Amino acid sequence: MKRDSRLSGVLHVLLHMAEHEGPVTSEVLALAMDTNPVVIRRVMAGLREQGYVRSEKGHGGGWTLACDLSKVTLRDVYDALGRPALLAMGNRTEAPGCLVEQAVNAALGQAFDDAEALLLSRLGEVTLATLSADFHQRIAVRGGRHDLESAHAA
Repeated sequence: MKRDSRLSGVLHVLLHMAEHEGPVTSEVLALAMDTNPVVIRRVMAGLREQGYVRSEKGHGGGWTLACDLSKVTLRDVYDALGRPALLAMGNRTEAPGCLVEQAVNAALGQAFDDAEALLLSRLGEVTLATLSADFHQRIAVRGGRHDLESAHAA
């Protein structure tokens, strides 16, 4: 089963955008996410609706951040993406007639609910500023600098 990596990908490009001066085109962001610019525009639409990013059309246009990184959590971004499924596992049958399978579903259902609640809570504790600080520590150790376009060039 393929995993949904939209949250990871969007966080990736948001941090790149935070380091980049000026607008970033969908084409450049698509290179960073190894996807199509149309996918970028679709994914970023939810972030724009929540006021986290804005877009400008035309020459010199593109995507820019419209938020304070310290005020936006990973949970906020997850919600803006439409709350994709967090767990790939699920019950074999949602409304089984078999009493054994009902017992299995009850136990697994509670475990899944608990796991999701814990994960959502943790996502709510981490801000984009936290991720940015981690990135800055990593780049300082490496002794490099940020350059979105060369970081993901083919």
